Amino acid sequence: QVQLVESGGGLVQAGGSLRLSCAASGRTFNAYPMAWFRQGAGKEREFVAGIRSTGSVSYVGDSVKGRFTISRDNAKNTVYLEMNSLKPEDTAVYYCAATSWLSPYTSSWSKNRENYDYWGQGTQVTVSS
Repeated sequence: QVQLVESGGGLVQAGGSLRLSCAASGRTFNAYPMAWFRQGAGKEREFVAGIRSTGSVSYVGDSVKGRFTISRDNAKNTVYLEMNSLKPEDTAVYYCAATSWLSPYTSSWSKNRENYDYWGQGTQVTVSS
């Protein structure tokens, strides 16, 4: 069992930066690929970024490519989302997710929210113009 707790959200001006953290409990954290998704008001939950269990490979969504970076520190059981050059359209609740499925963590596989079985409660990010 894995429990996920996000932090680091808040209000920021356009062009600013934030770093989100997701602290995981459970001894199997190091074995699980992790991801960040977001959901804006009235929108579907969309993939932001994902990272393999070792941290050796990561993927980012097209809408945040070049601005957001995902990383993880397995010694601290934490995954991060570094967000730069923020835009008002980045405003959303950001969710951390983990998957225990034993499937190859490819780019296409990582983007499907149905493939994740553990979710955090979310943290609000608001970007003002």
